[in-house]
Amino acid sequence: MNHKDEIKNLIKIFETKGSSYNLEGMQRYGIRFKKAYGVNIPVLRAMAKKYKPNHKLALELWETEIHECMILAFLIDNLDEVTKSQMQKWVNQFASWDICDGCCSNLFDKTPYAYEKAIEWSASKKEFVKRAGFTIMATLSVHNKKADDEFFMEFFPIIEREANDDRNFVKKAVNWALRSIGKRNSELFKEAIKVANRIEKQESKSAKWIAKDALREFKSKKEIMRNKI
Repeated sequence: MNHKDEIKNLIKIFETKGSSYNLEGMQRYGIRFKKAYGVNIPVLRAMAKKYKPNHKLALELWETEIHECMILAFLIDNLDEVTKSQMQKWVNQFASWDICDGCCSNLFDKTPYAYEKAIEWSASKKEFVKRAGFTIMATLSVHNKKADDEFFMEFFPIIEREANDDRNFVKKAVNWALRSIGKRNSELFKEAIKVANRIEKQESKSAKWIAKDALREFKSKKEIMRNKI
């Protein structure tokens, strides 16, 4: 069976497993799409197991611009075949936070180019490209177990620099990166608190929100750590 026929079959499955209720829920949560069927993520993950890894099918699924197909694309892609040019093409097509976060946390942050792209995209003027940069920072702090502290320390000046971006999907990703890196270990935790305190002194509303939300979580974590001692 060729990929076009495979995609047609997948769409038939989407039609049976999707629901208008799910579509309404997606819209309530700010998920944007050109075409979608309302299929739940657990269902898509189960479907992906049949196909991965499959780079060529992933590329064709992405091109459909169907929400569920795009999710399957980053779930089944072959990590060894992902290129910088593909990453750049896909990130420029991000139009919804869930596609952005899902692609970054399931695929992009596992590539050899993750660090480079996190730095590059964090300076973008495009909302979801910039979000992708900070999403990768956040997910690397969880998924990259071998990286040393200096690897993540490099992200702090960028987080501080971009904390004044008041676009909702950007500021939430900046906040996510700060909190995630801070929770990685005690040394990064101490530095993240210092960064948050400096960010709080910035004039912008977004910076103050990012800092206060992070400091609130750090305070809670500190109490938990104190009680464990």
